[in-house]
Amino acid sequence: MQAPWDDVLAQVRRYPSPHNSQPMKVRVTSPHTADVFYDLDRGLPAESFGIPFAHVCAGVFLHALGVVAGAHGWRVEEDLDLTPMDFDAADRAHRIGTVRLVARAIDAEAAADGEAFVRRRTSRRPYDGRLVDDDVLAGAAAIAAEAGHTLGVSADPDDVRALVRINQRTLFDDLRNDAVHAEILQWLRYSEREAAATGDGLSAATMLMPGGVLRFAMRHRGLWEAPVIGSFIKAVYLRTMRGVPQLAWLTGPFADERDYLEAGRTFLRIWLHLERNGVVLHPLGTVITNPTSHAALVQRLGIREENGEMAWMLVRIGYSPRPPLAHRRDVAEMLLPGETP
Repeated sequence: MQAPWDDVLAQVRRYPSPHNSQPMKVRVTSPHTADVFYDLDRGLPAESFGIPFAHVCAGVFLHALGVVAGAHGWRVEEDLDLTPMDFDAADRAHRIGTVRLVARAIDAEAAADGEAFVRRRTSRRPYDGRLVDDDVLAGAAAIAAEAGHTLGVSADPDDVRALVRINQRTLFDDLRNDAVHAEILQWLRYSEREAAATGDGLSAATMLMPGGVLRFAMRHRGLWEAPVIGSFIKAVYLRTMRGVPQLAWLTGPFADERDYLEAGRTFLRIWLHLERNGVVLHPLGTVITNPTSHAALVQRLGIREENGEMAWMLVRIGYSPRPPLAHRRDVAEMLLPGETP
């Protein structure tokens, strides 16, 4: 590999992905061009909507690539090939498209977004209860509207409590599904040493749970319903959700691969806007992907899903101490072999 890809990919590898699975791959084909792929072996097809969220992740990655490149003096041009993903395909690298770096000036906006991307972390820590400023929320809503989506926000304590409980019940419900349970186990890292060695997955440290408790809980899912042990595990989980003042959700077009990809771009744009204003977030993705929980979400918040639109993202937002940094795989593990003139 060579400049400018060395600098760009060294930072873009920190893009967020479901379960920190990091499925995006790149084949550098020239000093300014590369092909982008989704690694089907690192996807989450067992979950309802797991396959659409593969393209959401691709959209997040492409926006991250544009942000990082912009902070290094490049604009990204794209030629995309948005075809449905087949998780049974023999070729495990699903092509997303080709990207090209074109020189551009670095302006203040590009620099600020680049800095926000480097700082960005998912915060599963307890929040301090402060509400997000109205002007910050208005800016996030404007970003959503520009892409044809609607940002909903609730600071109603009853809504917050109800959805935190729904999120908790979702995890228990998902664990009853053998395929989803196996998928979750694949991405859990029970110690800092294990998380550093793999460079991916959900570490006990970032989830703010003791590694031993997490290992026992996830490998003995039947005990979650036991009166004493189940109550203890639930209490440990809910401790990380203290102080949540507000929930936000995005509703909009979510019917095909282009919709999914554009949703990913929109989500990261909003995330970086919040980061630039000191606001943290934590996606509650399983509430979206679990059919029972999704129905409860829609009913609780009075969301209308029609004409190819759906509520496709739910997050808690607010302010918290700086969360621990999740590990990332080396750039070399992102690269696919190919021509590198």
